[in-house]
Order: sequence, then structure tokens, then C-alpha cells
Amino acid sequence: MNEARGFLITIEGGEGAGKSTLVSALSERLARAREGGGPGREVVVLREPGGTALGERLRALLLGPSFGGPLIGPRAELFLFAAARAQLLDEVVRPALARSALVLVDRFSDSTVAYQQHGRGLSAQLVRCAVDGAVGPSQEGRPALTLVLDVPPEVGLGRLAGEEPDRIGGEDLEFHRRVREGFLAIAAAEPDRCVLVDGTAAPDAVLDAALLAVAKRLGLAV
Repeated sequence: MNEARGFLITIEGGEGAGKSTLVSALSERLARAREGGGPGREVVVLREPGGTALGERLRALLLGPSFGGPLIGPRAELFLFAAARAQLLDEVVRPALARSALVLVDRFSDSTVAYQQHGRGLSAQLVRCAVDGAVGPSQEGRPALTLVLDVPPEVGLGRLAGEEPDRIGGEDLEFHRRVREGFLAIAAAEPDRCVLVDGTAAPDAVLDAALLAVAKRLGLAV
């Protein structure tokens, strides 16, 4: 394992795609990985929005089920997500990468494109401005690998039946279909970075696909 470089790995997908389950399993496997008898790599697990004091407050504002949708307009929503990401990158992600950690993030910039551009219908130019502004000019804020868990929204939302949806998860089915199409378009446009994973498969199969992608794309021992 190359200890001289950190890697940012992002996990993307729609509601109920299994992102949190994969992040937990993948982080455990990566933390246990050894090469040449050396210590395992530090693994930092984060979620968006969140991971900082500011990010968690913005998460409660953006996703809290008690906060009515009409009270946050689509453009305001876009820039609140961007603010949370900018803070996360500066406060947590870049310092972790500098010490050669593996950083796993449950949602990142691709969610902004899928949800705010494809789902909400904001212009690609405006969304790209917000995404680039949050990440900044440094390549350190851009994922080395993105795993896109693909699940039909009917399946993903069905997995969450009985749970109170958050502000965005509670949108109608057509919204979530547009979001899925957004993720598929991203994966198709950036095959060098993105790996599309069948999120309807069993959790062990999803983990195996993720581990294979990490090994092949990043050259990491898993």
C-alpha cells in the first residue's frame, strides 16, 4: 500500500441505495488492510452535509423533516450544501489527506449535481459554479474514486418504508427518478472516476464490487 498519498473516496446514490451500509463495511475492511506487515491505513469516515460543527447545523436545517420544503428555495439549498462542503474540506478532508489517510464520504459533489441540477432543475452552469466554488482550485478536494450505488427509486424508497423521510427524501417519485438519471449520467460521463455498482445486490456482493474497484482503480491492498 502506498503510504505517501491519501485518497478521497466518495459513495453516491439515491435514497435507500445502501450508502451508509457500504461505507461502514468498506471502512472496516480498509482499516484492517495490511501490506508488508505494516500498520493499516487511517480511515476517516464522513457524511454530507455534516462532519463539522457548521456542517451538522446545516444538515439539521437542510434535512430536518420538521423544516418545510417551501421555506428553503432551490438556489438557497444549493449554496447551503456548498457551504457545508467547503467547511468539511478545509477543516477535515484536506488535513486527513495530507497525513495519507483514506477519506470515505457518504455523499459529495455528485449529489449536488444529481439532486439540485437534475432533481430540482437548476441550471448546470449555476450548479457547477457552486460545486467548483466549494471544492476550490486544488485537486485535493476532488474524489479519486466514486462508487455510485444504483437502485431504482421504487426499491430504495421501499427500503425506507416506515421511516420518517427527511425534507429531500420526502419528495415525490418523479423527483427521485430524475435524481437517479442524474447519477447514471454522471457515471457514464466520468468512467475513469466513477464505478457503477448494482445496489440491489446483496450487501456482501456490493462490498466485493467496492473492494475490487478500490484495488483496481487506486492500487490499494484490501
